[in-house]
Amino acid sequence: MQRFLVSAAHKSSGKTTVAIGLAAGLRARGLAVQPFKKGPDYIDPLWLTAAAGRACRNLDLYLSPPDEVRDAFERGCAGAEIALVEGNKGLYDGLSLDGSNSNAALARLLDLPVVLVLDARGMTRGIAPLILGYQAFDRAIRIAGVILNRLGGARHESKLRAVIEHYTDVPVLGALQEDASLVIQERHLGLMPASEAVHAQEQIGRLAQAITSAVDLDRLRALCGSPGVAPLGSGAPRPDADLTVGIARDRAFGFYYADDLAALERAGARLVFFDALNDPHLPVADALFIGGGFPEVQARELSANRSLLAQIRAAVENGLPVYAECGGLMYLARSISWHSVTYPMVGAIAADVLMQARPVGRGYVHLRESDGHPWPRRAAATIRAHEFHHSKLVNVDPLLRFAYRVQRGHGIDGEHDGIVYRNVLASYAHLRNAGGLDWPTRFVEFIRAIKSGQRPELAQRRASVA
Repeated sequence: MQRFLVSAAHKSSGKTTVAIGLAAGLRARGLAVQPFKKGPDYIDPLWLTAAAGRACRNLDLYLSPPDEVRDAFERGCAGAEIALVEGNKGLYDGLSLDGSNSNAALARLLDLPVVLVLDARGMTRGIAPLILGYQAFDRAIRIAGVILNRLGGARHESKLRAVIEHYTDVPVLGALQEDASLVIQERHLGLMPASEAVHAQEQIGRLAQAITSAVDLDRLRALCGSPGVAPLGSGAPRPDADLTVGIARDRAFGFYYADDLAALERAGARLVFFDALNDPHLPVADALFIGGGFPEVQARELSANRSLLAQIRAAVENGLPVYAECGGLMYLARSISWHSVTYPMVGAIAADVLMQARPVGRGYVHLRESDGHPWPRRAAATIRAHEFHHSKLVNVDPLLRFAYRVQRGHGIDGEHDGIVYRNVLASYAHLRNAGGLDWPTRFVEFIRAIKSGQRPELAQRRASVA
């Protein structure tokens, strides 16, 4: 099967727009394209999923050991003809000094040739030592070719091609001129999610057309392995679903990892989706999962759906298990204030949300579970997760209990994360089903216990807090 990594010399090189265009362009040729995203990211995968027509999977060498990453890659490729992995930041960037969680390390682990997207604005002859340096820095990394981006015109392109051909042995696979129509709108957490962009498919179509015109896709494929289809693995048998989890998925909430949703199903959950903006009633469910997103952007509509807010509040008070991450935590709070306007929310959590101009918590977090964590305990080891939020909680009830002590990161107050109220766990941290942290199974086991009435100690806790 053909496979490659789309990377860059540095962030903001246009790598994501090129990757989206490649996925859509290859799909338009009738190929089954499986997209992947390196690192913790929800927004780029939404675009890549829409472009490829297959759910994008995340690969994270900080949260997962190498064997787990390799297995996740192979599972995700099942039935695909070509795998496109989009890196994050630059090719050699990562948290570790030794590069063990860099994009290059992922390329080496999965035997991925690298397509390097180079922002060539203002460059001519200087592009040659840049490419040569990236080749020389790690000889185990194979740079299959470069795509030149943001060029100043045909003359600029011809000069760059001549320089690269003269000084290097790296082929130029394509060149894109500066074009404002290809730029995806950004805001405080990065690109606007495809789930919110009204004309997302039109934008993807423009990117596909630009890439198809400017990039030699046949040469790219020839440099990236032999054609074929990745075999379909037998996989573990999926148990019959014995409970239902309702998941908010709409323009406000869309940050979910495909592998984690699949893990919930493997644990025995049937997933039903609802629209927190427009659905007046909750679906019939044994629990709720409200993931991250941009509730602040959709706050007016969320607040206007009063019947759903009231139903969720009543369900929480009646003991319905709920897991909420970041945007979900904000939604469960009393209110969200943004741009000097305050919007009432569910009100299940005794705190208010205040949006900030700069990030409050950003990057990987290390958490330690406290005795207040409601789900079945598995180990006392440090949990690795990630956060990225521009909000903070204010007017927090001092009697609220927390599931985590924060060892790295910010969480709710720099020391704690994971508010526990009745059968709700709501945190700024985003968990992954990775590195031995099988949170989907733990959550499903917790739901089963609540459903069967086998957790009397929780009722006692609820009574003491109420």
